[in-house]
Amino acid sequence: MAVMLQQTETYSNRILSFVVPSRDARGRLVRLDTVLDDILAAHAYPPAIAHLLAEALVLAALLGSLLKDDAGQMTMQAQTEEGAVRLLVCDYKAGELRGYADFDPERLAELGANPSLYALFGRGYLAITYDLANNGGRYQGVVPLEGESLAEACQAYFAQSEQVPTLIRVGVTRNGGQCVAGGLLVQHLPDGEEGRERLHVRFDDPEWEHVAVLAGSIRHDELVDRGLTLEEITWRLFHEEDRVMVEVRQELAKGCRCTVSHFESVISRFSAEDQAQMRNDDGHVLVDCAFCSKVFQLNL
Repeated sequence: MAVMLQQTETYSNRILSFVVPSRDARGRLVRLDTVLDDILAAHAYPPAIAHLLAEALVLAALLGSLLKDDAGQMTMQAQTEEGAVRLLVCDYKAGELRGYADFDPERLAELGANPSLYALFGRGYLAITYDLANNGGRYQGVVPLEGESLAEACQAYFAQSEQVPTLIRVGVTRNGGQCVAGGLLVQHLPDGEEGRERLHVRFDDPEWEHVAVLAGSIRHDELVDRGLTLEEITWRLFHEEDRVMVEVRQELAKGCRCTVSHFESVISRFSAEDQAQMRNDDGHVLVDCAFCSKVFQLNL
């Protein structure tokens, strides 16, 4: 295996991308810890919701890092009208993550300690949206929220909406009050098809089957082991391959992009009458950001 590795100073809050040229495969590895704590600390989430949101944030990092447009944004939203979780939304932009979950505490309490994805959402849906800033493009895929986990639902998105054979694994653990989560995404892109219409994708391609078996051997404890680098995981999975190209990408961070100026720009588009109705008894317009749990007072 010929691989160029650049050791990182930290084993977490980073994305590692890799390509296995002989197998027409590409992938991403990510591990989050302090970034998760920063995001989860915005709300007093119960364990089941914190676990769900941690998984979603890992998936947002994996899917968002597929963007070639550095100014682009990936948004993942899971929603239902019949489950304990009403809305789950995460997004990724230029290495910044944010996420939020809205849920019914009473209905959640009825589900017990480890509710299934179906118990949390019922018959919901998963929407994944890519906004490409450089060319103004925007595309979205919507699939039923099915499977045992959000990771399985994302795999279904790639199979149904993009017809790209994809394997995703996510692990989440909490130790001493700190949450650690990791994830692996591997995809098959046959026949140098990048930039071409995908007309000949085969989910039973022997090259893909080989990569899927190797990638599928990843263990939960490996994904969340902060003493194990992402480079070492890549080595464990693909050390028998002729060549693997590896790149360590930018460090990940919490990135709530809400600002007073942004909200003022949005509210200023409303009529004077509408703005008057938004003011409180003191004459101020207050905006509550669900992502960071902060209240912004606007100067209008």
